Order: sequence, then structure tokens, then C-alpha cells
Amino acid sequence: MKKIVLPLASVALVVLLSLGLSGSMPTHAEALTAKPNIVFILADDMRKDDLKYMPKTRNLLQEKGMTFQNAFVSNALCCPSRATIMRGQYSHNTGVWTNHNSTGGGWQAYKTNDDENDNVATRLHDAGYRTALIGKYLNGYHDTTYVPPGWDRWFATFDGTGGSFRYFDYDINDNGTIRHYGTRERDYKTDVLSRKTNAFISNSASLGKPFFAYVTPIAPHLPSKPAPRDAHTFDGLNAPRLPSFNERNVSDKPSWIRKLPRLTSDQITNIDNLHEYRIESLQAVDDLVQGVVGKLKNAGVMSNTYIFFTSDNGWYHGEHRIPNEKSRPYEEDVHMPLVVRGPGVAADSTTSKLALNTDYLPTFTNLAGAQSPPYVDGRSLRPVLKGNATTWRNAILLEAAAYHSPAYRGIRTVSTSTTKRKYVEYAGGAREFYKLDPDPYELTNRYNAAKPPSGLASRLQALKTCSADTCRTAEDGQ
Repeated sequence: MKKIVLPLASVALVVLLSLGLSGSMPTHAEALTAKPNIVFILADDMRKDDLKYMPKTRNLLQEKGMTFQNAFVSNALCCPSRATIMRGQYSHNTGVWTNHNSTGGGWQAYKTNDDENDNVATRLHDAGYRTALIGKYLNGYHDTTYVPPGWDRWFATFDGTGGSFRYFDYDINDNGTIRHYGTRERDYKTDVLSRKTNAFISNSASLGKPFFAYVTPIAPHLPSKPAPRDAHTFDGLNAPRLPSFNERNVSDKPSWIRKLPRLTSDQITNIDNLHEYRIESLQAVDDLVQGVVGKLKNAGVMSNTYIFFTSDNGWYHGEHRIPNEKSRPYEEDVHMPLVVRGPGVAADSTTSKLALNTDYLPTFTNLAGAQSPPYVDGRSLRPVLKGNATTWRNAILLEAAAYHSPAYRGIRTVSTSTTKRKYVEYAGGAREFYKLDPDPYELTNRYNAAKPPSGLASRLQALKTCSADTCRTAEDGQ
């Protein structure tokens, strides 16, 4: 038998491997996956201040990553916000304004405007990623075996034509097959989505392919039903009592706020009860986050994975006398939680840079080394995550169709000197102007028709009809 002589370097490598001293080397899965994996977890109707009730998420993402102090959504309603996330565009460019197929919104508008054929899924799929949507897709998507292009794994919930969001006893489109989940404890929707997410991570890692998981539990959306294990864990918890709660004097507000009576004791009780259920329903989402991190570690790909956690819009708990609901331009509705953990993201760091839901698509394509679509209105957050952002936007557009108020367009600013302003123009002529540094709870509308905030008004005009580069220019104030 011929004697094989190994080079000295090869011998050393064999010795190191045999001694198990290769801990600093990448795992097999990581070595095959040069591009980073991305897990995007999107809660439904979660407020920024709800994050304090999610200790696992704060420990595993916030303390191990970056917190965005100024993350926003432009249109604070489920379907328009999600369309913006997937397309990187303001609503006036996606063409998705509402939740309902019959009113120029919903899944139907998204399809009609051809948004399904070019979005975050198709772009990352074409860049070599395994892509998965696990959870809620778009309002109006129901009772169909249809799977949109670009998704390798499709596990999309149905929520019914009547807008009923079920945590038990529901159907799901599982890669084109409709499956029913019942009322057993293991059928609790957030837990089912968690298991499917972890399976997708394991399968993708074993294949050595980069992956993108878009994970969208419905909590804490109404009816805000907690998992059986979490029921009554927050008994007696009251909703936040911000200075704007049950606002005493709303004479400076638009007519639709002035018409709201002060909250009754029964309404306040209902607000508190709903807050308790919402927070209890978020505990399973907290478990989902923990499960994702654990599975990434077990699969050996945690060090090469970005995890984003945010929400599609906020919710009112009696602020400005609004007993519930959303789709208004006040901070409780547009100001979002956003925490990010991943390679090169400093642990326990914070940033005051303005982030918007138009930014997710260009961020993901940038991280993936893919070309950002030319139509995108947002910008990549990668420089912020890496800590080397120089110039940055100081304004964003707020916009919505008529819902609980007339249609509006507004501008929200944060300058390098941290000066915060908000100016909103409503269809019909009403105006609101807030100086948020001394008045963060928007108690005093400072709009004066004799002396309007002309600088903000002119920038708002540019933002209203902007697209792609012109949006970034208007946001930057150039």
C-alpha cells in the first residue's frame, strides 16, 4: 500500500479537528451560507410601549442588538402598512390605502397593482434565498389555494371575509393546501406559526442555503386571545395612563375628536380588560422569539442571521378620548417598536435615526447583496445597524385614506438637534401642528392659520407625491 504523506499544515488541521479545537471556525451550515439569513417578525396592532411586557424579546433581541427610538409606519393600518413593508413604497405608490378589497385596498388592490410580481419575496428568491411567509399575509386574502410568486414556503392564515381573527378553529393555506386547525391547546395559532418557523429554519440551514422568514403572528390583534398557559397571567393590569388619556380639553383638536365624549367608567374598564388580554396574547409571541433564537443557535446559524422585530401599526387605549382602534396620525398609532439583532450590530445599542416601514425591503436586499428595486421610496438601514451612517433623513410622510377621520397627509420630523415636529393636513381643511419636544403627548395643537408652519407645509407638498429618489430627497430636506 502506498504511504500517504500529508503537508505539515494539513497535519496540524487534522490534529485540531480531532481535538475538537475548531470552535472558532464556522459551522458547516454557516460555511455554506455566505449571505446572511434574515428573520422578520411582525406583530399585529402592537404599540411601542407593549414591548416592556415581552422580557424574552428584550433579553434576546434588544439587549443583544439595536433599539430604534424613532421607528415609524407611514400609514397606520394593517394592509397598507404590510404592502409598504413588502414593496418599500409609500401608500401613494403601492396603491394600497385600506384593508378592504372593495374600497381600493386589501389583497385585491395589491394584486391589481401588480405588486405581487415584484417585492421582497421575489427579489430575495432571485438572489438565491429560500423564502417563507408564515402567518398573516394581507387583509382580504382568504379561502384560496393561491400562492403568490417568490415564496418557497407558504403557510398563510385565513381570517375570514368578515375580518374575524381567530386564535383557534381556523384554516391555513399550507403550500396550496387548505388545512384546518381546531381547538386543542396545540392548535393555538401563534404556537403553530412558531413550530412552522422553526422547521423552516432547520430545513434551510441543513440545505446550506440563505433564508428569509417573514413571520407574522396576529397577536395582539382583536380578539386578543391568549394561549391557555398565559390566561390570567396579567390579571388586573391597567392600560397606560398617558397624559393624553381621556384628554380633558380637546377644544384645539379637529371636529371628529371634539365630538368624542370623555370616557365613561365602563369604557375605561373595557380598555383595561382589553389591554390585559392583549399583553397576555403577546406572551406566546415572546415565546416565538425565544424559539427562533434557540433554533438558530441549534442549527449553527445564529451568528449569520439578522432578526428584526416590529409591528404594523399601533393602537389607542383612551388617548385623546379614542377608546380603541387605529389609523390616525397620533404617536400611539404611528410610533413603532423596532429591535434588530445580527452580525455587526452592537449589543444593547440604541439609535435616534428615523426608520420607516419603507426601509425594510431595501435593507433586506442590501444585506443580501442584491440590487434594490429602482421604485423603492425607502433606504437601507444597514449603515445605521453597522454604526457608520453619516447623513440621514430628518422627516417622514404620514398618510392615510378616510377611515376614522378624513384622509390626511402629514410630516413628522426629527432633526440632528433632536427637534421633533408634526404637521398634518386633513381633507376638508383641518390642520394639526405639534412641537413634540415640549409636548410629546400632543396635548396642544399649535396650528395658527395666520402663521402656518410654512417650512413644514412646503416639505409636505414634496412628500405627498414623491417617488423613489425624490422621496429620499424630500425626507432629507434637500
